[in-house]
Amino acid sequence: MSKKKLGAQPILWPHPTVLVGSHVDGKPDFAAVAWTGVAASNPPAISIALQHHRYSLKGIRQNMTFSVNIPSVALVKETDYCGLVSGAATDKVKDCGFKVFYGNLETAPLIEQCPINLELEVVHILNMGSHALVVGRVVETHISEDCLTDGHPDMDKVKPFTFGPGKYFTVGEAFAEAFKIGKEIESKS
Repeated sequence: MSKKKLGAQPILWPHPTVLVGSHVDGKPDFAAVAWTGVAASNPPAISIALQHHRYSLKGIRQNMTFSVNIPSVALVKETDYCGLVSGAATDKVKDCGFKVFYGNLETAPLIEQCPINLELEVVHILNMGSHALVVGRVVETHISEDCLTDGHPDMDKVKPFTFGPGKYFTVGEAFAEAFKIGKEIESKS
């Protein structure tokens, strides 16, 4: 198979799409973020990448807390809107009709309409050039009860979506058992 060089690019698709919440000058704000991921399992930690000029980053720096809200496909318009406009210029909570609630952290606003909400305390903010990489320790996780199956989060019920080149994508159906399918190779050796 022939390959073409594209130069140094951060191509790692798909990107989970989340709404990052912060309190900026005393009011809740949410930013759409696609550059996010799990940073550790113990202690549980999440990383997000925000451009330095982002209004939400100002609130994260002010309070050293933030939230990660996982929207369902039903919130794609609101999520996209939160990536198009700055909270410095408009009230995204009002514009999107978000119902905001708080858990353990008073400066990490959460969105009731999102099936999964994580409250985080900042552990590190690293300057990575074009972006600040914010690493947060998960303080609490909230999930809508109707998104559980046998007491566990059910991705088919959450209906998260991802970002790829210029489009949003739904998460597809499961096609193999993790930590099991690879064992088929062992049996051939």
